[in-house]
Amino acid sequence: MLIILAAGRSARLGSPKQLLSYQGKNLLQHTIDAAHESQAGPVIIVLGSDMDEIAAGLDQIHLTIVKNLNWESGMASSIGCGINAANNLYPDTEAVILMVCDQPFVNSKLLKDLIKKQEESGSSIVASSYENILGTPALFHKKHFDEISALTGDTGARSLIKRYAESIEAIPFDLGSIDIDTIEDYRNLVK
Repeated sequence: MLIILAAGRSARLGSPKQLLSYQGKNLLQHTIDAAHESQAGPVIIVLGSDMDEIAAGLDQIHLTIVKNLNWESGMASSIGCGINAANNLYPDTEAVILMVCDQPFVNSKLLKDLIKKQEESGSSIVASSYENILGTPALFHKKHFDEISALTGDTGARSLIKRYAESIEAIPFDLGSIDIDTIEDYRNLVK
């Protein structure tokens, strides 16, 4: 099961980053395609700001789109929406991979590697490692679903990753630090 968090307003960019064109697709569609190619299970997308415009730009086959009515309160509310949708629609879900839509170098191999590392290690959290931090994409076993759903604000799941830092497994993702938050980030990407 994969949950793609894409509800934010992209305030620093000034337009929906989800729809920025990259290699013939928008950024969100790149993320969706990597999720599908990983064959890691159903894909849930959490949208909020500009939902209709963003949804119209997607290939919606084999997707569940969830609207986060509280998207302005921060990323944690989107995570909660995604986890709630996963629990309701797919109650037998053993783990989820949380992803964001603005990491253009996420690919299906990375997602498969997260799953493989979790299967080999038995760790309940497997995160991506870049620039000496642990972050998304990150896999969480269902034993953490209640904790993830209880997060608040804009910290996302990073606070949970920090809480369990001693027992987390990690997958190297050197390009994970490249995300698109500003027009300069986007210009650097498409150069």
